[in-house]
Amino acid sequence: MDFSALVPVLKDTTLQLMAAASPSGFTRQAVAVAQTIAQSLGYETRLSRKGNLTICVPGHDHSQTVGLCAHVDTLGLMVRSITDKGELLFTTVGGPSLPTLDGEYCTIFTRDGRRYTGTVLSLSPAVHVFDDARTRPRDIQNMYVRLDEKVRSADDVRALGIEVGDYIAYDSKTVFTDSGFLKSRFIDDKGSVAILLTFLHWLKKSGKSPRCNVEITFTVYEEVGHGGATFSPALTELLAVDMGCVGLDLSCDEYTVSICAADSAGPYDYDMVTRLSNLAKENHIPAVLDVYPHYSSDVAVAWKSGLDVPAALIGPGVQASHGMERTHVDAMLATLALVERYLDCR
Repeated sequence: MDFSALVPVLKDTTLQLMAAASPSGFTRQAVAVAQTIAQSLGYETRLSRKGNLTICVPGHDHSQTVGLCAHVDTLGLMVRSITDKGELLFTTVGGPSLPTLDGEYCTIFTRDGRRYTGTVLSLSPAVHVFDDARTRPRDIQNMYVRLDEKVRSADDVRALGIEVGDYIAYDSKTVFTDSGFLKSRFIDDKGSVAILLTFLHWLKKSGKSPRCNVEITFTVYEEVGHGGATFSPALTELLAVDMGCVGLDLSCDEYTVSICAADSAGPYDYDMVTRLSNLAKENHIPAVLDVYPHYSSDVAVAWKSGLDVPAALIGPGVQASHGMERTHVDAMLATLALVERYLDCR
């Protein structure tokens, strides 16, 4: 099935999600965007006490419920301390590639609702001043946030309402190129969230329904390791939609959907992986199987939390993960197509 007509919806949905800051634990803005889109299409939604958003999609067979998930939380930073000079030192939320953040713009969110802009920098930021400007490590002990405010002391910073524990969200820098590439931070995993919301758009406009009831859950703590701990025990299967990895000896690229056979937590369900691979072949969907030894997902957390269902993972190939990421709309559409075939919509 050709889903190319959905590209404008896919792009618009991606841009809306990327515009909402959502480091793990600070996801309400992005969840609200996703919930508004789902509700505008007429779908019932619910929020867990933890903050996960679930969208309920009725299917032909009400005796079974399949779960799909993607995570709307992203990498980020948090104020660790404030120096005597008014610099913000930070810790990481999740595992961003810190050398790629040197020079990035960011926003600091105070707990009373104020926002301030700044720049992530090395503590030796000027080549005209510091001998080690090019060689100083780019890590949390050697980087800081420069506030775009007239501050000269910690007291000046605190007078703005900024305190230890405030979130720092660095800019996504989202761009769709004329050649079809999506360049952005946080394609992992807002790209997949956009794919699933675009799928819901297609489902509603086409008048089709999946083979059984579906619960699509957008989790909010995946990047810190416990997003998938609270899926409904009523699920009969779980399919995670997350990024595919690109590089080294991996088969995945930016134009295909990845079917993950195993990751750092071990193998995914053999029968589900086989079924997904066969569906891709039968329907001429560009897909590859890969093993990701440096990767984990909400599935591992769900299984360790006691969810007794088979589970698998697919996603668009994403280059430079946890850095300045890139994928192509071809991979996003291929992922959407495999989701549709997995759910056997008719």
